[in-house]
Amino acid sequence: MHFLSDDLEHYIEKHSQKEPELLAQLNKETYQKILLPRMLSGHFQGRVLSMLSKLIRPVTILEIGTYTGYSALCLCEGMQENGVLHTIDIKEELIDFQRKYFDKSPWGSQIVQHLGEALDIIPAIDTTFDLVFIDADKENYINYFHLIVPKMNKGGIILSDNVLWSGKVVEEVNPNDVSTTILLEYNTLLNTDARVETVLLPIRDGLTVSRVL
Repeated sequence: MHFLSDDLEHYIEKHSQKEPELLAQLNKETYQKILLPRMLSGHFQGRVLSMLSKLIRPVTILEIGTYTGYSALCLCEGMQENGVLHTIDIKEELIDFQRKYFDKSPWGSQIVQHLGEALDIIPAIDTTFDLVFIDADKENYINYFHLIVPKMNKGGIILSDNVLWSGKVVEEVNPNDVSTTILLEYNTLLNTDARVETVLLPIRDGLTVSRVL
């Protein structure tokens, strides 16, 4: 589902900050060589992630779902000089692709790649977080949230991607559609959990901003 016309999306990109050259290269190579390039955050959402990170000025960032590393680099743009970004993915075949672009950036030594199941890795990361970006398997969004909240610093921000799920959240749900069912529960959880305050932004496929109280 397209929430905005192609003309409006083009206008929005044209009137937002230009995509940095390294990210433009990453974007192009992802579409040339990697399966499911639609998973890439892309120019506009990437600039949103960058802006939010610059406003938050995080020291510690956690990303669940690295893909080719585009969103990680956007989040690093606002990270403090002594900051660290931990990023988790299950696809071993993407590790070298990610690292190539991480090392071309100013933050290569500050980005820690984790390979494996996020539910196992998150408890083992011995730090707390200022900023978290969840963009992985939708079936575990609720599990990720409950693991993450106790590890958040006060006032920390949790960003959740794809929460509109191509508009399926307002359509009749197929009983076999586990992802949509979980996302509906997750969106309700974020809006009712007393530990956070939340706003859902209609950016791309839906981006929720939750602030830990």
